[in-house]
Amino acid sequence: MANLSTSPATRADGSEPEDEGTSFPFREFFHAEAASGVLLFLAAVTAIVWANSRWGDSYFAFWNTKMAIGPTGHALEETLAHWVADGLMAVFFFVVGLEIKREVLIGELSTARKAALPIIAAGGGVIVPALIYLAFNRGTPEARGWGIPMGTDIAFALGVLVLIGSRAPAGLKLFLTAAAIVDDLISVLVIALFYNNGIDWRLVGLAAVVLLALFGLNRAGVRSILPYGMLGVVLWYLVLESSIHATIAGVLLAMTIPVATRIDPATFLAQAHRILNDFAEAGDLDDDIRQNAERQAAVQELEAACADVEAPLQRLEHLLHPWVAFLIMPLFALANAGVRFDTSLSDALSNRVTLGVLLGLVVGKQIGIFGGSLAAVRLGLADLPRGVAWRHVSGMAWVCGIGFTMSLFITDLAFDDPTAVSASKFGILLASVVAGTLGTVALLRAGPESGGE
Repeated sequence: MANLSTSPATRADGSEPEDEGTSFPFREFFHAEAASGVLLFLAAVTAIVWANSRWGDSYFAFWNTKMAIGPTGHALEETLAHWVADGLMAVFFFVVGLEIKREVLIGELSTARKAALPIIAAGGGVIVPALIYLAFNRGTPEARGWGIPMGTDIAFALGVLVLIGSRAPAGLKLFLTAAAIVDDLISVLVIALFYNNGIDWRLVGLAAVVLLALFGLNRAGVRSILPYGMLGVVLWYLVLESSIHATIAGVLLAMTIPVATRIDPATFLAQAHRILNDFAEAGDLDDDIRQNAERQAAVQELEAACADVEAPLQRLEHLLHPWVAFLIMPLFALANAGVRFDTSLSDALSNRVTLGVLLGLVVGKQIGIFGGSLAAVRLGLADLPRGVAWRHVSGMAWVCGIGFTMSLFITDLAFDDPTAVSASKFGILLASVVAGTLGTVALLRAGPESGGE
């Protein structure tokens, strides 16, 4: 994986420039996710303070408020917390699906050599935490929560790398992002296969028909977002009513979105030059464009050319990512991070669920990701990214122990018992603090880019 990134030069003040070896979509994704991490943190703190304040009862009452959506007699009624989990988080998983598809087709997972390191590292980072959790909870009803410590929160993890600044090599950012996306893919598969109840196969069959229709739109060259969105809502409803978690519909829908462009860069450049020349020759530059029909036509033609050279998948990702990063994920954190601390730390740490989650995320991620990476490189299946040393990989593995969003999500799927839910959430919050702190310290001590170890 040596070609994962080029090593960017360092400015005179010692800071790192924009990652020259990374693509614009990745840089946009990285900065949006990192900024989202700040909002996630504030939302989590707000939820914890609210739940443990004198107004704590209002926190739980608010999120348990029922709300109906749809026509009278056929409306879906859920609590606000469930609408966030089943509705808004479906959009989150749709964007995750878009990221996965992009990375597999044109990104860091597009070739076997490039994909080997993040896939093997992420595989170790989900298997070892699950085994550690089961070691504490095997043979109990709480064993169902084995998927909880598997997740990595991309927003928080990339937020740590932003805090580290130039001391985090560009290749490490790409490696972490690719591994976290693979982690998300595995988590989605786990949710689909193991966290469902009483599947209605008739509705699953209808959902499959809708999914085939969506793929048919793709094959027919349909690039308008509207028909995908309309059928996507139908798919979401059928999946929700079938008892498979509705968020899976988001990932399935993402797989049908076209990733091809209609025109190539050379054609676009030629068209753009011609259109801009037409625009320039359509009158004096001081003229009011609203009264110049030729210039208005040129602008519309340029807009159409831009749409043709941009893949619908990337257009949707660009459109939705800010909403997911700055609204949906913070709302999810606000709805789920509220845990009442009505037991002492020693009592909480004697709980098998809390211990399983805590050690799974903090210790399991370190062993799994570092061990998986080491095995991939030693077996000759992959190379470390340029400028990344093993001390950086170790620090990254700690950072990946920040499970938060995905771990909280699976907690609510795994448990009905409020005591188990609280114990799991306490473990997730504690693990996120410990792993984030250890990762930050480790990466600060690791120093900037390395020529290799």
